[in-house]
Amino acid sequence: MSNKLIDLRNITKSFGGSLVIDDMSLYIRENEFLTLLGPSGCGKTTTLRLIGGFERPDSGQIIFEGTDITSLAPNKRQVNTVFQKYALFPHMTIAENIAFGLKIKGKSKSYIDDKIKYALKLVNLDGYEKRKPESLSGGQQQRIAIARAIVNEPKVLLLDEPLGALDLKLRQDMQYELIRLKNELGITFVYVTHDQEEALTMSDTIVVMNQGYIQQIGTPEMIYNEPENAFVADFIGDSNIIDSIMIKDELVEILGAKFACVDIGFGNMKPVDVVIRPEDVNLTAPEEGTIQGEVTHLIFKGVHYEMEVTANGYEWLVHSTKMYPVGTKVGISVDPFNIQIMHKPASEDEEAVAVDE
Repeated sequence: MSNKLIDLRNITKSFGGSLVIDDMSLYIRENEFLTLLGPSGCGKTTTLRLIGGFERPDSGQIIFEGTDITSLAPNKRQVNTVFQKYALFPHMTIAENIAFGLKIKGKSKSYIDDKIKYALKLVNLDGYEKRKPESLSGGQQQRIAIARAIVNEPKVLLLDEPLGALDLKLRQDMQYELIRLKNELGITFVYVTHDQEEALTMSDTIVVMNQGYIQQIGTPEMIYNEPENAFVADFIGDSNIIDSIMIKDELVEILGAKFACVDIGFGNMKPVDVVIRPEDVNLTAPEEGTIQGEVTHLIFKGVHYEMEVTANGYEWLVHSTKMYPVGTKVGISVDPFNIQIMHKPASEDEEAVAVDE
């Protein structure tokens, strides 16, 4: 990845006395697709609005290509924002909507016409210039909103849950469109979502946030396969998170049974959290498993079966392409590489604050 484009340094932001972002530092690289992911109220949209200039931090700096832009007005930044509410002007044609920002900048008619054609082609809506927004579907309106942002040639496109109002199939189509657009345009995308699948599908880098803190920064693979704490593991996909004891290096006691693992350095006889993804739980004949249990729930999910297996007092979530009917006695085994060991937080509200990579 190339150099830093945006650098957020020690940003703190409160609204009405409640802290929304607490001493956060984060950098965004050129041409990166970076996603801010987290539950409602975690500070992700506030972070986006700070980058866009719609909010000012209480303390800290926002550096853009080496220049401090903390106090710069939104229209002076090389940044454009696409909101979930498309905010198209209903009385204007599509062409007029797209041209709006360019007219304010005093660009020539021929320049504007070229840009409109280029932008519509880019979002696969050639020939829509004369239509009005209400004649378009939600997905088409969203594309127009993106086209309107693109024609201003921003260095950075900020997208605030832009696909939230679309149905699932359309949302998936638009995810591929956005990846294609980013690659064609070579601009930086900063994307806000609470949808884990969306983040995993589209991002180069995911920043997982909770309660104003960064919990983990990494590639989608890293965040999914090597979560740094139980919050990340639980938020990104389904997980079995189990109170366990690290007996010694490469050996952990889960629900009273000993499992081989690959982790070291946790000490001896220490309480830990163990994370095992549902697809990594292997169901076997009872006598072949490390522990034994019984299938208590079964749902067909299309690609796989989702089962709950009660074993040693715990409800295990299991994904398998093989179906085991409710009531089947099974064994559970887990490959040592698929057992993730994590330190228990020292207190209930201890947060994991990521540092610069």
